[in-house]
Amino acid sequence: MGPNNKRKIQAARLSIASNTLLIIIKTLAGIASGSVSILSEAAHSGADLLAAVIAAASVKISAKPADKNHPYGHGKVENVSGVIEGLLIFGAAAFIIVESVEKLLYPGPFEVTALPVIVMVVSAAVNYLVSGYLYKVAKEEDSIALEADALHLKTDVYTSTGVGLGLILISLTGVKILDPIIAIAVALLIVKEAWNLCSSAFNPLLDSSLPEDEEAVILNILEEHGSGDFQFCHLRTRKSGPNRFIDFHAKVKPNIPVSKADEMSKHLQQEIEQLVPNAHIHINIEAQDK
Repeated sequence: MGPNNKRKIQAARLSIASNTLLIIIKTLAGIASGSVSILSEAAHSGADLLAAVIAAASVKISAKPADKNHPYGHGKVENVSGVIEGLLIFGAAAFIIVESVEKLLYPGPFEVTALPVIVMVVSAAVNYLVSGYLYKVAKEEDSIALEADALHLKTDVYTSTGVGLGLILISLTGVKILDPIIAIAVALLIVKEAWNLCSSAFNPLLDSSLPEDEEAVILNILEEHGSGDFQFCHLRTRKSGPNRFIDFHAKVKPNIPVSKADEMSKHLQQEIEQLVPNAHIHINIEAQDK
């Protein structure tokens, strides 16, 4: 296991530890206060914990080298993980909405004390720090699984802050119906984040092209080196985990020596690899039509 993958697994384990702690304190605070918004936050952290476990497993599997059955490696496991984590967020949002509607229809005892407010502040602070670290590692290591996990925690920052402010507002106004209303608002925010996550994680599973800015870098290099002797076309790109797969055709004049065509191919590969991280390049060399 390489040092980069160890770093990703360590980040996922940190998320597992923080979410386990938050589930415990949120559940205790929710039971003590009778607040559905706090209990919904405990459920949200439960989804976060499951997501962190999935992320840890996926980054470990994605690091496996290519084999006979997986010649392009196992990178897409992280994309599958991202989609699953997005669906978990949708599930958490649905649970929150159901519980909140039930609370609206059948309100129960509810008391605002300092404890639940403190719990929400602690939760927001912990998740802010952990999600920031996960995003940093995800961007540096190009890990969609960790990015998805970070998104889970980022939504928890928003929701914990919203619930905490809501509890303060309830204590000031005495309007207890604000509790389930705030919880529903939290759920709708989670749905939006989940949709964005599923979209970004699912596209590579369909072998969609690299982002426009990355393809533009490749096209610029090909245009710079294109000439009468060398013509480049049929560019195709896709992504699997952190790996970018790039292939295109190089049409060479029949009178160009094989050694010169090979030298040009190696030069193009080096230039692209310098500007596009984790690039795996295949160039199809063929003679130009006379």
